[in-house]
Amino acid sequence: MSAWDDIFTEKGRVFLESHPDMERLSELSKEKGIKRILDLGCGTGRHLLFFSKKGFEVYGMDASPKALKIAKEWLSEENINVDIQLNRMELKFPYDDNYFDAIISIQVIHHNLIKDIIFTVKEIERILRPKGLIFITFPKIGVGSKLDKWELKEIEQGTYIPQTGQEKGLPHHFFTLDEIHQVFRAFELIEIFMDKTNHRAILGVKK
Repeated sequence: MSAWDDIFTEKGRVFLESHPDMERLSELSKEKGIKRILDLGCGTGRHLLFFSKKGFEVYGMDASPKALKIAKEWLSEENINVDIQLNRMELKFPYDDNYFDAIISIQVIHHNLIKDIIFTVKEIERILRPKGLIFITFPKIGVGSKLDKWELKEIEQGTYIPQTGQEKGLPHHFFTLDEIHQVFRAFELIEIFMDKTNHRAILGVKK
């Protein structure tokens, strides 16, 4: 995704602090005996570092070569070794079936057309073991997000492309609640809530 390469080239690590719910998710993961975690759309590596330091076996996947270069440098500074894969989320993931105990994806999967998002969620389902955990966040329009100030052009129902702003040209899909339940029907959704970053978050378990 060249736009993200441009952002990471200009701004470097971009995100430094872990998501506010990661501490809670780490504790829940330990309670459930989770060991192997994938950060889908790992960016420059903030959650790779967080979960590695918590003792988990962590993997990262992202479509931006620049982000992964920065992530590898950051991990190297901390003497942490993580398996990182360059791969687009609308292409088959480079992992075996039922490989992961948990998958996190923070503000990532909505950057696509709905048909590609459905493919991504199917891949999440494929590589996650039964009873495996998901924690996924995406924006909600109309809640004070910076996206509300960008000129959004609708290209399909619920999917918009900002005409201005930092994420100009990147598709953004805004899920309805009904859509969340439909797209993630392979999962038991334990929580759907607005997180402290003003994004909608889902916590679920693969059926």
